[in-house]
Amino acid sequence: MINVKHFVFSDYADKYGHLVPIEQNKDVPFEIKRVYYIHNVPYGVRRGFHSHYNLHQMLICVNGNVKILTKTPYEEEVTVLDSPEKGLYIGPMIWREMYEFSSNAVLLVLASELYSVPDYIRDYSLYEGEAKKYF
Repeated sequence: MINVKHFVFSDYADKYGHLVPIEQNKDVPFEIKRVYYIHNVPYGVRRGFHSHYNLHQMLICVNGNVKILTKTPYEEEVTVLDSPEKGLYIGPMIWREMYEFSSNAVLLVLASELYSVPDYIRDYSLYEGEAKKYF
């Protein structure tokens, strides 16, 4: 799918545990300007329901698991994030929904820009029109 890519990060394990380093412009294809995480999502709740005009994100489920629906007007894909070594890159103009969070899920999001309301598209009909022009 255009503007969606699966990543596998290095995992260094020894008798002390695991370490997964993530560096901007090396392990993720953009400069990281914002980091946040989603946790304690009640059972059955779906999140997201939006796209971005310009934002690039890397989603990593650092604990538990979650399903991510990524979609354009022409195709869609579901990805299960269930390991801190797995990342899902989502670029501009991709609709996303997160769902089926396990009770212990922590979804870490690395973003290329600071929070900006005008960059969000929250109405699917508007998104579809804009995405058809973009793609």
